[in-house]
Amino acid sequence: MTSARARPEARLGARLGIDLGGTKIAGVVLGADGARLAQARVPAPQGDYGATVRAVADLVLRLEGETGRPCTVGVGMPGSLSPATGLVRNANSHWLNGHPFGAALSDRLGREVRVANDADCLAVSEATDGAGAGAKVVWAIILGTGVGSGIALDGRLHPGRNGIAGEWGHGPLPAPRDDERPGPACYCGRRGCVETWISGPGLAADHARRHGGSLKAEAVVEAARVGDAAARASLSLHLDRLGRAAAQVVNLLDPDVIVIGGGLSRIPELIAGLPEAMRPHIFSDAIDTPVRASLHGDDSGVRGAAWLWGAEGA
Repeated sequence: MTSARARPEARLGARLGIDLGGTKIAGVVLGADGARLAQARVPAPQGDYGATVRAVADLVLRLEGETGRPCTVGVGMPGSLSPATGLVRNANSHWLNGHPFGAALSDRLGREVRVANDADCLAVSEATDGAGAGAKVVWAIILGTGVGSGIALDGRLHPGRNGIAGEWGHGPLPAPRDDERPGPACYCGRRGCVETWISGPGLAADHARRHGGSLKAEAVVEAARVGDAAARASLSLHLDRLGRAAAQVVNLLDPDVIVIGGGLSRIPELIAGLPEAMRPHIFSDAIDTPVRASLHGDDSGVRGAAWLWGAEGA
């Protein structure tokens, strides 16, 4: 394969990122300074692997046509590529699992394509020019429909030896209380995963189990803000669980900054309250780790995919 450093797009410094979601595919082209040169969004072909590969490739070519230049290409997606087989694994967009998505897309475009988990892309985006810019170790968390995280070291993705660094949502909730065992069933086949507790649906389901009704997470938060006692109790317990889960990673990684993205990042109570929620579970006499909402918000995933290619296409 042609070296990425020898390709014209590396010299031009234009980076194209794709955020492959379950219902939409977003794309952006960034200049060397991070300025947005072009962007587009198309529906994702649900349930059809072949159509997904074609849709992503077509969007890449469309954006390159709009900018009039070839680009490096990075893709953020649910799940990840197995380093052993190159096949997609652990994607909640299940029609991707077991397929060579990265290789197929590279073949279709005739160039190297870098593929990473969407939480990894959040970490790279925020470490490059976001809420974690300048920090040596950035731990980025996605709190939304699902839960995941990624790690960036010196602005670059740290995937780990097995490509699972930052895999956090499908570990068990630390220090479970008696009424938290064995925990809700998770789609991964386990019970009591962190994701089942601290995702948006996890908050809504726990509130319903304890207090009845069918409020979504956003409605629980709004009710808590106007003084509803049950909703306030649910939000407080949610923060406690988030604190236990996050403290376990802080004890292991001790990041310079924690950046939170996803739908629940728009809940300032979680951002402001997480340091104190972690404190009792951290093995240190002091903790001053800053917790910040992602600077780029919903654009972080697609920007991070573009930044999978570093300076000069490296």
